[in-house]
Amino acid sequence: MGRTEVVSRALSGDIRAVSRLISLIEDCVPGFEGLYSEIYPFTGKAHVIGITGPPGSGKSTLVDKMAAVCRERGKTVGIVAVDPTSPFTGGALLGDRLRMQRHALDDGVFIRSMGTRGQLGGISRATSGAVDVLDAAGYDYVIIETVGVGQSEVEIASIADTVVLVQVPGLGDDIQVIKAGVMEIGDLFAVNKKDRPGVERVVAEIRIALELSSVASRGGGGTSRIAGSAGHHGVSALGAAGSEREETVDEEAARPCWHPPILQTLAETGEGVGELFDACDEHMRYLAGTGELDDRRYRRARSETMQIASGRIWRGLTDDRGAFAAAEELAWKVARREIDPYSAGNELYEMIVK
Repeated sequence: MGRTEVVSRALSGDIRAVSRLISLIEDCVPGFEGLYSEIYPFTGKAHVIGITGPPGSGKSTLVDKMAAVCRERGKTVGIVAVDPTSPFTGGALLGDRLRMQRHALDDGVFIRSMGTRGQLGGISRATSGAVDVLDAAGYDYVIIETVGVGQSEVEIASIADTVVLVQVPGLGDDIQVIKAGVMEIGDLFAVNKKDRPGVERVVAEIRIALELSSVASRGGGGTSRIAGSAGHHGVSALGAAGSEREETVDEEAARPCWHPPILQTLAETGEGVGELFDACDEHMRYLAGTGELDDRRYRRARSETMQIASGRIWRGLTDDRGAFAAAEELAWKVARREIDPYSAGNELYEMIVK
């Protein structure tokens, strides 16, 4: 199948073509940028849901059951399951992803495992590209399941429209989400394995943490993602990121605010998963109704653009032997205290960019 045919067939929903196109983008095959540019105008229609949380919280089972609910409602879903990379093959360690294979014969469900390839953030560098391919192929929902690596999980917030933070009783005392450093990224909280002792305590701790974070962000004028702040569930997040938009305090106070719901689920049986899916849909309606969806997607576009530009600059440096030698010499000067790191960085910047 030629590359032009791959794009046209992927846009029509052909599963083999979708898989092939994702591989071309993931492997950065020469010319993949042109293929990406052909599909990109067809993106922006899917509801992208990120599922994150600590290892052992039941994320895979939850995603599996969410896919089942989606299909029961007549919707299609693409799943991007990000796994640790095998140190031997460089591919994804599939782990318990096999349990999703009951959907393998369903054309309305597409499942792709991707290795992190050493990328921090709980997601692969190519995850965003895979999401766009599935979006362009016409899937109604795209669900991203992250590795669950603790403090680095926050990167999912730069890709997903809705972030579901999964917690579970029995992972240790006090609030595990705060310990993981990811409390502020949750649009919804799912306390999974609700049949375990201590589930009410986890719910109570999350609720207290949300209230405390909301008070702190209002008092300090910060840009927390927690309800009540200007930066997360209100429509001023773009302004916090550098927009020239100016709003009065009264306008800000009058704006609707999203309060993250805390839901209890038992993914093994599917209990509570339908309600979780409903809450995701409600959050999407909130985003669309307040303008926050446009703001979030702008921030994603800005982040991706900067990352791509940064990557090209770095590749240009390493490919140019003269520039690379100059960078090494600057590094030695910094190590010998002949020049400070900022001066060296500015000199290297001017050498490459100007």
